[in-house]
Amino acid sequence: MGQHSGIGVLDKAVAILAAAATEPAALAELVERTTIPRATAHRLAVALEVHRLLARDADGRFTAGPRLAELAAAAADPLLERASEVLAWVRDTAGESAQLYRRDGLERVCVAAAERATGLRTTVPLGARLPLTAGSGAQVLCAWEPTETIAALLRTAQFTERSLAEVRRRGWAQSIGQREAGVASVSAPIFGRGRRVIAAISISGPIERLGRSPGQRFAPILAVAAQRLQDPRLDPSTP
Repeated sequence: MGQHSGIGVLDKAVAILAAAATEPAALAELVERTTIPRATAHRLAVALEVHRLLARDADGRFTAGPRLAELAAAAADPLLERASEVLAWVRDTAGESAQLYRRDGLERVCVAAAERATGLRTTVPLGARLPLTAGSGAQVLCAWEPTETIAALLRTAQFTERSLAEVRRRGWAQSIGQREAGVASVSAPIFGRGRRVIAAISISGPIERLGRSPGQRFAPILAVAAQRLQDPRLDPSTP
């Protein structure tokens, strides 16, 4: 059941919550994943549902409840706390607009940005939701996902499983007019625990300025920035 606090009922409740939040689960699946006796698992799952920490999907399976998102929204986000300074460094070093994206279902959301102040530029508004089927940010957010979780998405995507393997190999992605005509972008992954990609950091701008092979030029800058965001002890202002 993972870590133990010494408070048995709390440890069991957390185990139930984690099992259902990872993937929707019927009661029998909760019992199998946690090894908690069926009666206890049922009692705890129902109690968590009362507190909106768990909910039920259309098939009656337990899944993450809305209260989890509310609690998460109220918590400080270390990544976003550091993003402003790091994105400003990327913008000033690369001379192009910089963005930070997170995946939300079949979309990616711009959660932070630093726009180029002058000249022709691309602007991605904070909170903008873009499809996961095109663009370098989408490629990065998909490349480290298990094949089965993105199989349906790949049927309509402008990239393939083979091209995602190349993104994993080199550690960055580029897009030349893939999402929007005339726009180029380069993105790199930000890893969390277990080599899980938690965000993509990107630069974007007109193709006429970034060129048709921008990856080799800008990927090293993004790699430094990604490392800064992965490790809060490092100072993003000193590459």
